[in-house]
Amino acid sequence: MDSGLTRRKFLAAASAAGAGFTLAGRAAGAEEDKPALLGGKPVRAQGFPSWPMVTPPDEKAVMEVVRSGRWYHGRSVNRFEEEYAKINGAKHCVATSSGTGALYTSLGAFGVGPGDEVIVPPYTFMATITVVLLHYAMPVFVDSDRETFQMDPGKLDAAITDRTAAIIPVHIGGYAADMDSILAIAKKRNVPVIEDACQAHFGQWRGRSLGSWGTTGCFSFQVTKNLPSGEGGAILTNDEPTANKCFAFHNCCRKRSGAASGFTYEGGQNTNLRMTEFQGALLLSQMNGLEERANTRHENAKYLTSMLREIPGILPARLYEGCTRSAYHLYMFRYQPEKFANLRRADFLRALNAEGIPCSAGYAPLNKAGFIQDALNSRPYVRVYGKAAIEQWADRNRCPENDTLCEEAAWFTQNMLLGPRTDMDQIAAAVRKIHKFAGDLARSA
Repeated sequence: MDSGLTRRKFLAAASAAGAGFTLAGRAAGAEEDKPALLGGKPVRAQGFPSWPMVTPPDEKAVMEVVRSGRWYHGRSVNRFEEEYAKINGAKHCVATSSGTGALYTSLGAFGVGPGDEVIVPPYTFMATITVVLLHYAMPVFVDSDRETFQMDPGKLDAAITDRTAAIIPVHIGGYAADMDSILAIAKKRNVPVIEDACQAHFGQWRGRSLGSWGTTGCFSFQVTKNLPSGEGGAILTNDEPTANKCFAFHNCCRKRSGAASGFTYEGGQNTNLRMTEFQGALLLSQMNGLEERANTRHENAKYLTSMLREIPGILPARLYEGCTRSAYHLYMFRYQPEKFANLRRADFLRALNAEGIPCSAGYAPLNKAGFIQDALNSRPYVRVYGKAAIEQWADRNRCPENDTLCEEAAWFTQNMLLGPRTDMDQIAAAVRKIHKFAGDLARSA
């Protein structure tokens, strides 16, 4: 991204701002002043709510685990699995060490391996692709729907071949992918669906939790996530045999209903991706207030969208009709410089940050990432797929709509949606101010 920030570094900076500023914020009418970059006063001087939110019950929960001496997968993790399945309306939950581990485990449970293809979107965090490469399968990209930032379901069916072993739609930013279309195509072609819901805690499709629709649904509890534990992950499924396979894969081929110790193994490939008791206890504590925070983000985002869509050149990400609640891990929008006197996106972001409104440029085109080409040109990939297939991969995986999206995208982070409605007024005021003085800012850049 042209700002040089990753999503996690950006959120850390935005959270740090919450502790670092001490001046009171200015009224929403401040858009009439010059932009801060042109010598005016910033719209906002105080920070946004810091993240994560640490409470005394969090400290108590972790200390209870420390004092118990039971730090291994046990009571807290089991309780978390039960509670997380329940609140999401799923039958089974398998807790893992990370969201990456949850995705990797799901592919392992389906037996994905060398020679297989896995369908993925190009607008996502690299872990969605990393897990495919770790299984020596071939990632196949389906271009983005630029208005929604999601995988374009209209291009999905054409990407499926007799080698397709799984489809991974990503609910990026907490916005729902078009699950009706994706599931219908997957059912017709008999391909399992792994929902990457790592950013979508408490998002909903037709009133039901994201992550509970596919064959499996995967979540991350990394510290920036809407439900954090530093690191951690979970898999939801409504199919008991799939839950058992996931458990065996992530826990050294042990039975899901059996003891955690012992040396009786069942299954094939496996690894150790267990969640610790510390993570389980912290997640149980952090779940307090989860629904309230989700509703606050949803209402604030809806209000913010109503203002931003009135500003020429600002296009908030469109929700599919079936998305009854976005998790809003990110508030995503597209920026059109031609409506801002050709002010470059990098300069727009710089001006917005100077107004006290942290904003990031988002992801680069993942299908063009160097680490994928490095992996595909490695000895194992060339042996399995052949040099010709590797050389043709880039042409097969062109995503022109996503290329444009990555040039237009901008983000606010979820903690910015947790304050009062006046915070949304200030965000909109800052954008209006920049739009008003865009010509001056472009000339001074």
